[in-house]
Amino acid sequence: MVSYSLFKNTFLFSFILMAACGNSIQPKVDSQKSKIITENNSNTAAVPTPIKTGADNYNQYLPLLTNKKVGIVTNQTGVINQSDTSNSQTEHNYISIVDYLLEKKIDIKKIYAPEHGFRGTADAGELIKDGKDTKTGLPIISLYGNNKKPKPEQLQGIDVLVFDLQDVGARFYTYISSLHYIMEACAEQNIPLIVLDRPNPNGDIVDGPILEKENTSFVGMHTIPVLHGMTIGEYAKMINGEKWLQNGVECKLTVIPCTNYKRNMFYSLPVKPSPNLPNDQSINLYASLCFFEGTNVSLGRGTNKQFQIYGSPLLPKEKFSFSFTPEPNEGAKEPPLKGKLCYGEDLSKAPKVKQLELKWLIKAYNGTEDKSKFFIPFFTKLAGTTKLQQQIECGMSEDDIRKTWETGLSSFKQTRKKYLIYTE
Repeated sequence: MVSYSLFKNTFLFSFILMAACGNSIQPKVDSQKSKIITENNSNTAAVPTPIKTGADNYNQYLPLLTNKKVGIVTNQTGVINQSDTSNSQTEHNYISIVDYLLEKKIDIKKIYAPEHGFRGTADAGELIKDGKDTKTGLPIISLYGNNKKPKPEQLQGIDVLVFDLQDVGARFYTYISSLHYIMEACAEQNIPLIVLDRPNPNGDIVDGPILEKENTSFVGMHTIPVLHGMTIGEYAKMINGEKWLQNGVECKLTVIPCTNYKRNMFYSLPVKPSPNLPNDQSINLYASLCFFEGTNVSLGRGTNKQFQIYGSPLLPKEKFSFSFTPEPNEGAKEPPLKGKLCYGEDLSKAPKVKQLELKWLIKAYNGTEDKSKFFIPFFTKLAGTTKLQQQIECGMSEDDIRKTWETGLSSFKQTRKKYLIYTE
């Protein structure tokens, strides 16, 4: 009896095992429900649902553009994913939003281009002239240099304006400054604005000193921290709600939100947002390393590791073993410290940062022998305050400096809550 029972149990176990491992219950994907469904429906597991940007949700805004004369503020980041988004394994197929809208017979009259131009190839701060798009023949109006805010005549004949730019979540990344001036011009000319929202790749970080109004500039227009943790659609709502536009005017704003997005999700940008942010690592380190723009230290412009390295001829090679020499390249025709051997650090493999990091800035300052040559006046514009430079010069630790931000950050987070569209 014992042998028979053992045989019986072994047989049953083997049968169950074969059934479990056999082909009769192989999973298949139901593309409508984005789930893996077994034949007997006894076990389900969710397939990651792709994030859809505001631009991808075209059914929500195409009706608002039909039979209208349309202007669009965009650049190379304004793309639509034409892939089958129900299948997360499908390779992406992107098309410019301008080309897409023209295919849909939307009457685009003008393209308005921010810093770096419509195709996104100009140097940071480079003067961009008005012209024509060689592919579509549409007129391009530059919103950089002396014409940051569209003039009434540049908006003449426009019924509705569309805004589609990929932001990276930093106060000094000038696309949110362009957004401010666009909203202001639209409000003054009574033109509705449709913002096509996009995820913020640094959307879960709110950190840094709050800008003081006396240090307002195009690289910092509002009393916010360096990293604001908002999408550009949420930020547009804040500009309206906080009455930041001149004379308290309010823009007729519609935000087309992303779907399947939470701000703590990892999001890899499909197109680099500007010539010197070539990959995810540079975008993650951007806010922390951008402070070097206000010093005598290079952050890698003129190399293939922009915003992933830093260095200077004034840093001692005994303490900074990594070296590089900036040379002209795409987006940096005349890079700072061109042709000079710089010593510093390579951060291209550094762990992802989860806050605004000061450690590299402080390390470089402490390593510079003649500290009087370290900071330049632009640093205050980037920091938004005179205090940060003073704190570093006084030898304050990063932890002590961070404590001085706490009150301002707490107040900002309370204000920010009113305008959030997405969960953490």
